[in-house]
Amino acid sequence: MEYSPITAVWEITMGCNMRCKHCGSSCESSLEGELTTQEALDLCNDLGEMGLQWITLSGGEPTTRKDWDLIAKKLNENNIIPNIITNGWFLNEETIDRAVEAGINTIAISIDGLEKTHDFIRKSESFKRSMAALDLLRNKDINYSVITTINSVNINELEELKSILINKGVMGWQLQLGLPMGNMSKNSDLVAQPSDVDIIINFAYKSMLENKIDIQLADCMGYYNLKEIEVRKHSSKIDVYDWNGCGAGKYNLGILHNGDILGCTSIREKEYIEGNIRKTNIKDIWNNTDNFSWNRKMKKEKLDGICKKCKFGTQCLGGCSNTRFTHGGSMYSENKYCSYNYVLNKARNQFNNIASIDELCSKAYKFIEKENFQLAEMVLSIALEKGSNDEKILKLYGYTNFMLENYEESKIANEKLLVSNPNDAYVNKGLGLCLARTGEVERGIEYLKKSILLSDEEFLDPYYDLATIYLENNKKQEAINIIEEGMKNKKGFEQLYKKFYEMLG
Repeated sequence: MEYSPITAVWEITMGCNMRCKHCGSSCESSLEGELTTQEALDLCNDLGEMGLQWITLSGGEPTTRKDWDLIAKKLNENNIIPNIITNGWFLNEETIDRAVEAGINTIAISIDGLEKTHDFIRKSESFKRSMAALDLLRNKDINYSVITTINSVNINELEELKSILINKGVMGWQLQLGLPMGNMSKNSDLVAQPSDVDIIINFAYKSMLENKIDIQLADCMGYYNLKEIEVRKHSSKIDVYDWNGCGAGKYNLGILHNGDILGCTSIREKEYIEGNIRKTNIKDIWNNTDNFSWNRKMKKEKLDGICKKCKFGTQCLGGCSNTRFTHGGSMYSENKYCSYNYVLNKARNQFNNIASIDELCSKAYKFIEKENFQLAEMVLSIALEKGSNDEKILKLYGYTNFMLENYEESKIANEKLLVSNPNDAYVNKGLGLCLARTGEVERGIEYLKKSILLSDEEFLDPYYDLATIYLENNKKQEAINIIEEGMKNKKGFEQLYKKFYEMLG
């Protein structure tokens, strides 16, 4: 199976003693259909057979379910490390001892600002209860951390809250965005703005340098901000930034109180429920190739806006799916809560104010010289939108999109150019590469061969590019043949591509 589950979130109950203003699940009382203890324990066994490594028990408030510790213990018996997220209200000495006995790895308490803000979001006196819980946890043999859902109010309280948490001995602190879903959709004034993402990242980076508390940025926070990258590397103790897009249905799964299975518990609409464990074994749900297709088959070119043309798009795939869904209304919406996206949108607004096409082109050339193809593509697209029909601009547009792996956009540009100049070797080469990279390999090869026939003595690229396409499609001998043809027919070719030829041999 291409995808293996590593981690999961399990909402073991929808029952909760609070009515948080940002609750995405709108939890109140436990709902009909909640898994029985035996069903939950059987599911733990099935998850163990799947090789799951980590699971977070949440809700609602998970400790309102009487058998929460039995579930955690059974998970442990199946070599799955259980963590728990709680609002802290019921965390007394007895509850913490139950967690230790059950083998809970980490208790994460939700704290959403200073006392006034936290109590406003959650419940009167809840801040004091959480602080008391942290004091108890400090003297117990268990890891504990804090999760803060950031909104338009508490974003201004992070520094002061950090000092409180450090004084309480908190080692790990996860920051996540409150998204407009569930109760938060009724409290839209609390939703943070795209510009706030950089404020949060800057705060996390500064805290990382202080090294007094480990800031963990949730998957909804990012992306490709240099400071964010350093924070993630530091927190995860890794050398290479390895964000590969939303993991829902790829290595993450969500389990609802009634046994419904999703890619992510935050994306809980009926159309994204892949099955129910009462009808189908969870392993069969996971291994069904038709399931989770909304994310498993996600491609950069399906996305909207800047995400569709982003140089990181093939890897990132638009970041957090739920952020796109809740803010944009579609899984394919542009992610405007991405730090890189926010910067590019600001740049685009500035470029849109440039009336002169010549000035736009001048900027494009400068960006290309610096290999900043993202901004080059942006100003060239604006020039085309303003009515430029200059073939040089269209060629540059095709080139920059190719360098950004926007092969469909590049293909369209090259097809337009070929209408007026079908014997342009450069354009035939460009179209051939784009066709091959978008699945039309044989057509692409024909255009690359045509480019070779049309190329002059100095244009050596088509031979190398055709060899590359052959290699990408497991045709090594054809690649060798075309390189040898280039060495035979073009002066200087052998010297330029000798190492490549030796590698093929």
